[in-house]
Amino acid sequence: MERSFIAKNPSVLWFLLGLAGFTIVITILSEASGAALISTSFVKTLGKTLCLCLVAIAMDVVWGYCGILSLGHFAFFGIGGYAIGMWLMYARTEDIVIASLENATLPPTPDEITNAIGTQIFGVVGSSDFPMIWAFSHSLTLQLLAVALVPGLLALVFGWLAFRSRVTGVYLSILTQAMTLALSLYFFQNDTGLRGNNGLSGLQNIPGLEAVSQATLSLWFFWASAFALGVGYVLFAWITAGKLGSVIRAIRDNEARVRFLGYHVESYKLFVFTITAIIAAIAGALYYPQAGIINPAEIAPIASIYLAVWVAIGGRGRLYGAVIGAAVVSLMSSWFTGGKAPDINLGFYVIGWTDWWLVLLGLTFVAVTLFFPKGIGGLFDLLQPRKGDAP
Repeated sequence: MERSFIAKNPSVLWFLLGLAGFTIVITILSEASGAALISTSFVKTLGKTLCLCLVAIAMDVVWGYCGILSLGHFAFFGIGGYAIGMWLMYARTEDIVIASLENATLPPTPDEITNAIGTQIFGVVGSSDFPMIWAFSHSLTLQLLAVALVPGLLALVFGWLAFRSRVTGVYLSILTQAMTLALSLYFFQNDTGLRGNNGLSGLQNIPGLEAVSQATLSLWFFWASAFALGVGYVLFAWITAGKLGSVIRAIRDNEARVRFLGYHVESYKLFVFTITAIIAAIAGALYYPQAGIINPAEIAPIASIYLAVWVAIGGRGRLYGAVIGAAVVSLMSSWFTGGKAPDINLGFYVIGWTDWWLVLLGLTFVAVTLFFPKGIGGLFDLLQPRKGDAP
């Protein structure tokens, strides 16, 4: 009798149980539940951390399993945030404009409302006209489709061009980083229609839910982030556990031999690159309403490098390792840069962690690479019995 997927992969069940337990505990302790032992801001931090764990899993699959060191996956994360942010800004501004014009002597025409919305959104960059990129911003359904379709199409086209040319290794990493840099520079321009360096703000105000407190909204988004992480973990565990997983790991280890065996390597790599880009974008769409703002700096190449660092610290080639790495680094970053970590007075110099956090992160990455090449997740190997040991 063939065993079920969960029976073959018990770590998936343990992860889901741990995630469910964590979600229940945070819910009980949150302000929304009445206990107020955990602040709303920290619930938002945890929700954002879960989103970062999801994009880290996507990065682990494309790098740790398939061997493609993509330095552009955080760009897909940002595109997902922009896609949902456009609807949030449009719908919220529309409510404000309609409320301000409802007492006018003559009822406003649809064109007047649209012009007023454009002035409110783009006045900061000296414009009032809606760019073509905002054509569907009035529709939540279409923007949700854009969250998946736009980064998916970009990844599909980019991957097809790169993989069919058999670009591999460091050259492919440079190409993905160049794509990310080009996108960030494009978004920085005011005439792109995305408000340039100002970005999209006020995303934490959800249209139609003005009567709902931020404590409750933050908990809802926390639940959505936990659910997305659970689904994403199961999806990628299913992909990497079966025959497909064996093929992509073989591509990572010896691409030429896999091609010699008759597999169409480019199709496998393109599938992995595209599906991970879509999941990264979904994570971004959940992250930025909790963050409240998105700007082109979020898509800068350094963000994708940080993503690779998280996966390396957690342990690439193991999904739970990516989750551990993203969670640990994200929460430590919030603690050190949020002014909660006490400064260290050396007498002749005061170490302020706001300035020295990135140095600490870099040293941690070097130490893990040298002494724990399998990352934090590799420590779990010590708990498993070795061959010949008693089970």
